[in-house]
Amino acid sequence: MLSEKTVKIVKSTVPVLEEYGTTITSTFYKRMFQNHPELLNYFNHVNQRRGTQPTALANTVIAAGKHIDELEIILPAVKQIAHKHRALSIRPEHYPIVGENLLAAIKEVLGEAATDEILQAWAEAYEEIANVFIQVEGEMYREASLQKGGWTDFKAFTVIDKIKESEVITSFYLKPTDGASIPTYLPGQYITVRLSIPDEKFKHNRHYSLSCAPGNDYFRISVKRENECEPLGVVSNYLHDHVHVGDQLEISAPAGDFVLNTEETEPVAFISGGVGITPLLSMFETLVKDNSEREITFIQAAKNENVQAFGDYVKELAKKLNKAKVYTVLEQKNLEETNCDHIGYIDLSFLQKVVSKNTICYLCGPVPFMKAVVQILNQMGLPEHHIRYEFFGPKVDFIQ
Repeated sequence: MLSEKTVKIVKSTVPVLEEYGTTITSTFYKRMFQNHPELLNYFNHVNQRRGTQPTALANTVIAAGKHIDELEIILPAVKQIAHKHRALSIRPEHYPIVGENLLAAIKEVLGEAATDEILQAWAEAYEEIANVFIQVEGEMYREASLQKGGWTDFKAFTVIDKIKESEVITSFYLKPTDGASIPTYLPGQYITVRLSIPDEKFKHNRHYSLSCAPGNDYFRISVKRENECEPLGVVSNYLHDHVHVGDQLEISAPAGDFVLNTEETEPVAFISGGVGITPLLSMFETLVKDNSEREITFIQAAKNENVQAFGDYVKELAKKLNKAKVYTVLEQKNLEETNCDHIGYIDLSFLQKVVSKNTICYLCGPVPFMKAVVQILNQMGLPEHHIRYEFFGPKVDFIQ
C-alpha cells in the first residue's frame, strides 16, 4: 500500500503529465531502446514511428496517476494491455527496465520541476502499478499454458493453406508443427505472429485476429497487404509475398478481450470496415454454429468489390439462420452488376433503417471509420455499453 503522502504527490503531478505526457513517453522509448535495443524484438516498430505507442503509454500513465489509490478503476484497461503483453511474451524482468527509463525520462523532460520527492513518489507508484500488471499477466500465462493444446510464449505453426480472399486480403491456415491440438479461444480474439525477416536486425510482432470460429483443427488469420512504403507494410507484404504452404511461423496463444458475449440474447449487429471484418466474422460464425435465435445484422463496408473479402461467404452464413440479415456498403462500385445496399459511407439514415436502438453493436475497422460509426450510434441513442469496438494498434482514446 502506498502512503498517503505518496498518493498525494503522484496525484498532484497529473496536470503536468497531461501537458507533457507524450513528450515524456517519447523520450522514454528513445532512452530505453538506446539502452536496451534487444527490446525492439518485442515492440511494433511502426507504432513507434507513428507515435501511437507513446500516446497510448502517456494515456495509461495519466490514468494510473489519477487513480493511484484506486487502481481497480483502471483494471479493465490494465487487462486489455496485459493481453497484448502476454501475447508478446513480456515478462516480470522487463518491468524494472521500463521503470528505470521512465523515471529518467520524467527527469529529463521536466528538469528541476521533477524533484527528488516527486521521482521517489513515482518510483513507488510505478512499482505498485507494475505489480498489478505482473499479477494479471501471470494469471494469463497460466491460463494459456494449462488449457488443452495450450502453450507459453511462442510456438511453431505450419502454413497448411493460403487463400487469396480479395485483391488485398489473403488468409493463412495454420496448424501446430508438433501435431498438437488447437486450444479453444473466444470469438474475436487474436494471435501474435513473430517474424524474423531477412536483412531486418530485430524481430517483428503483429497481432492478427482469428477470422474463423473456435472449434476447428487450425487457426486462420486473414491479412491485408499494407502499403509497401516504409514504415508500413513490412510484415504484411512479407507474409503475402514470401510465406507459403509448408512454411513455419512463430505464434503465441490466442489473446484479447474484444470478444462476443454468447450469453446475451439482445439483437446484435456486426459493423465492419475493410479487414476489420476478421474478428466479427469469427463472432458471426460462432452464432451460426450455435444456431442462434438472436436477431443478427451484419454490415460489411469496403472501398469497392475488388477489395471486399468474404462477402459471398457472409451471405451464405446468414442463410443458415432465421433472423440474420447482411448489408453491403461500398464506397464506390466498379461494376454495375455488383449487388450493394448502400453506396458511399455509412451514415445516420442508413443505420437507422437497419439497426434498432436496443441492438448490441460490435465494430472493427480503420479509426476514421469507427469514429464516424460510433458518433452515429450515439446520435441514435444506443447505450454506451451496447457499443463495443476494436481497432488494430495501441489503445488510445480515439473517440475523443
